[in-house]
Amino acid sequence: MTNRMQSTREYRFKVRLKHRRSTWRSVVLRGDQTLEDLHDVIFSAFDRYDEHLYSFYFPSGPDRRTASFKGREYTAPRGFHPLAGFEPNRFSASGATLESLKFTVGQTFEYLFDFGDEWWHEIAVESIDPSAVGAPYPRIVGQRGPSPLQYPESEE
Repeated sequence: MTNRMQSTREYRFKVRLKHRRSTWRSVVLRGDQTLEDLHDVIFSAFDRYDEHLYSFYFPSGPDRRTASFKGREYTAPRGFHPLAGFEPNRFSASGATLESLKFTVGQTFEYLFDFGDEWWHEIAVESIDPSAVGAPYPRIVGQRGPSPLQYPESEE
């Protein structure tokens, strides 16, 4: 456990499945929690059971799937191997606190879980408010639609 000062702000995110936009979850985290913590609560919120690598994408240019992507990527710590000068815009999700990312209400970014099956999500910052004393963080505060099976073909 890191000895970070506990944040006085909470961040509420709406996490939608990109190809099933009617299915979403709302989650709340404290500002001192990390993108790794956000991954963990999304993993739980969508009833997943088999861990895989993941990345969060913060585009600052055209479509991030093209060679011209100029944004930042925050990836699973176990999949992060920095090479000096090789990928200057790639970071570990475990080192990025929500407060350090300077989110704004309405901002969106993307999350990819499982590079093989490619579960793409769109995440929107719904609100940034004072944290609630004694409230558990992170937590799931809303949802719509059933969680899809993590491996639909193998479970039919």
